[in-house]
Amino acid sequence: MSKAGRLTHLYDEAKGNKWFYYFAVFCRIVLALAFFISGIVKIRGERFAAGLSVNNPMGHYLEALYHTEYYYTFIGISQLVIGVLLLIPRTAFLGALSYFPIILNICILTYAVRFEGTRITTIFLLGNIYLLWWDYDRLKYLLQFKQGKENDRPARKKPLSNKFPFLFFGSVVGMIAAVIITNLYIYDIRPGNSPEECTNGCPGNRNPKACEAFCDCIYNQGKPLGECLNAYNKIANQ
Repeated sequence: MSKAGRLTHLYDEAKGNKWFYYFAVFCRIVLALAFFISGIVKIRGERFAAGLSVNNPMGHYLEALYHTEYYYTFIGISQLVIGVLLLIPRTAFLGALSYFPIILNICILTYAVRFEGTRITTIFLLGNIYLLWWDYDRLKYLLQFKQGKENDRPARKKPLSNKFPFLFFGSVVGMIAAVIITNLYIYDIRPGNSPEECTNGCPGNRNPKACEAFCDCIYNQGKPLGECLNAYNKIANQ
């Protein structure tokens, strides 16, 4: 059996296992719930993450987004629609497709501004990728992958397997742990979600004085993240 054939066989086995199906349903519910919460806030005309300081790098972005009038509302409506699509089995694939560019954009944004939400957005992105993989039999037609012969594939109209995929769920736990641990060490310094959170991290920083100057630059002076990072590196390298 070719490599592509083995991958197809593994995919068919997963599609025939109830635990993979339950996990897909779980991901759909969680991702939809996240968009429902975010979308309702926007539709009601409230600032998302209202407790976040405007001088925080993510706060800069959210404040500007908040003042975009009906565009802000449009985003909220779009999130609600995508959430509903995810919850309806017939439209779940369309929901996952629509979700992907949005969550990818949010994930890259959180890393770019060193937001504390990088962990959860990364996990959401991975969950979305799982849903796209779950509907690979539909996705491949959009991506124009080479199709195998249908009669070469096992029939799926049989009872779902009850065998628990320990290796798969162990990998899921390991991946989540890797995301969390990696995010603890990926940056020398983060602005945190508040001035207190930023300065509380200074005693453990390699240069507490530079860290305090960074926090002051972010929250008291309200300067851009890049400018504050340059000031931090300049003091730290003295």
